[in-house]
Amino acid sequence: MQIAAIPTVPDSGPDDPVWYPVQHALGIDTFGANIFVATRADQTLVEEHDERNSGQQELYVVLEGEIAFRLDGEEARLGRGTAVAVTDPAVRRSATALGSGAKLL
Repeated sequence: MQIAAIPTVPDSGPDDPVWYPVQHALGIDTFGANIFVATRADQTLVEEHDERNSGQQELYVVLEGEIAFRLDGEEARLGRGTAVAVTDPAVRRSATALGSGAKLL
C-alpha cells in the first residue's frame, strides 16, 4: 500500500506532524504502527513518554530525513534507513524532526 493512500488522522493542532495510522489501513489490531511526517524542522514527532503502564516495547524506523531521538536524556541522531528499538518500557523517549519532510515509522 502506498503511504499517500492511507487516510491521515486530522490535525489536533498546528504543531502536529502528518499522521498516517498504518495499523488501521492494513487491518493490524494487535500492535500499533504509525507514520509521522514533519511539516517543518524541529517538529516533535513523538512526544516524551514511557510505556511503564502498557509494558510495550517500541520500534522506530527513519524512512526519510534525519531525526533526533532522546532516550532517557541521551540524544542520538538517526538518518534514513536506520532504526532504534526501545525494549525497556521504563525508558523515557521522544523524537524530533531535524528537517521538513522527515518521515518516521
